[in-house]
Amino acid sequence: MVSFILPGNSASGGFDVANSCRFNDDDSPRLRNAFGTPTNRKKYTFSAWMKKGKVGNTSGGTEDTLWGVYTDGSNYSYLRINTGPQFEWKIREGGSTVGKIQTTALIRDPSAWLHIVVAYDSTQGTAANRMKMYINGTQVSSLNTATYVNENVETTFNESGQNLDIGSDGNGAGYFDGYMAEVVFIDGQQLAADQFGEFDSDSGIWKPIDVSGLTFGDNGSYLDFEDSSALGNDVSGNNRDFASTNLATTDQSTDTCTNNFATMNPLDNYYASNTYSEGNIKFVTKASGGFAYGTSTVGLSSGKWYAEFDCIATTDTGAYHQVGIVEKPSASTTTDATANIGSTAYSWGYFALDGKSRNNGSYSNYGASWTTGDIIGIYLNLDDNELRFSKNGAIQNSGTAISITAPASNGTGHYFITAGGMSTNASVTFEANFGNPFQSQSSSVSDANGYGAFEYSPTLSGVNYYALNTKNLAEYG
Repeated sequence: MVSFILPGNSASGGFDVANSCRFNDDDSPRLRNAFGTPTNRKKYTFSAWMKKGKVGNTSGGTEDTLWGVYTDGSNYSYLRINTGPQFEWKIREGGSTVGKIQTTALIRDPSAWLHIVVAYDSTQGTAANRMKMYINGTQVSSLNTATYVNENVETTFNESGQNLDIGSDGNGAGYFDGYMAEVVFIDGQQLAADQFGEFDSDSGIWKPIDVSGLTFGDNGSYLDFEDSSALGNDVSGNNRDFASTNLATTDQSTDTCTNNFATMNPLDNYYASNTYSEGNIKFVTKASGGFAYGTSTVGLSSGKWYAEFDCIATTDTGAYHQVGIVEKPSASTTTDATANIGSTAYSWGYFALDGKSRNNGSYSNYGASWTTGDIIGIYLNLDDNELRFSKNGAIQNSGTAISITAPASNGTGHYFITAGGMSTNASVTFEANFGNPFQSQSSSVSDANGYGAFEYSPTLSGVNYYALNTKNLAEYG
């Protein structure tokens, strides 16, 4: 597999993106706006930052669509991640595919943000210049498919009266799953990626820049998702607001291309029956083989970190589900098929059944039992190698920490936050809140840096623990 996707953006300074929009494909979400009279149908640019959600998403028979314009089966265009999964930009007119470019690289990393630009100018004399694609600041030159439109072609994209869908193919399918930020449509210009981002001089990371000064054109728009009550609000100055379908205020997210939050990792999923949704922070773990758990996308080797797991539902009548930490073996990128949380020397769990803690296969009295509706907090202190759990804000074991071993050199050297179950054919549904929940929080407590929205405080006995995002990791990780 080849991936264009850079590590989680932790470049400091410059332009900060405050919000993104979380698209959960199971909800059939979209944003829609009808084109008015265009500036120029022969030239346009679309730019967006995105973080992929589900891996292997096949909603509606296609994969994640960033935008789509659909008139009928003979006339449509879209930009999507196909079932490859590769980026595919396709234009169909009069029943024929008049333009199509598709990357050779596979796009399947759910842990990092990516920037995509497609730029159209059919007036160009050189065919390859009429359709350009940029990923993380670099024009894509390696393509599986390269069919370019003929000179001076106008398509149904940007035609007055046609609908532009963000997050859908325009025909009720291909719904996007994941996060989008800084969604920009430019009418009348073919722009390069450097109009939307730049390489950080210190880290070399591609990062966003302020686009508010761009000339957007008559049909142009800029979605910054900073108004949770109107996620389709256009801030370009054109007031071309998008109608929202199946998106709620809670779909506004602080997981962005300038502050990447941890989620659960659908690639680290030994059991195919584990399912992920809501931007990979809602997950159902089903132990069809006896054991199953999921892990965070972020591994930790130092610092003080806080996360919450809301036990939403369970069919595990034996209550063998638990939360905890695990160091994954260096030889494997998947969870161990023969192990459960707390079964190895470098794994600790807190059981729902009886409140016991578990490490290296041994059980110890620890705290209260827990069940559906309870929120379990994890306080992981890797500066002092201590672990504490809370139940609904109450610290367990009278506040006495579990002493843990520093991450070992024979493993990944990092602990991953985890949750799961061990009863055959039982399922447990969790919300994994690393500071970026999908449910409303009655308290919405942030960490000492102002990041995150937790139900309970990340500060414990005057000691600050932090949400798992790249800004905190850059400072404390």
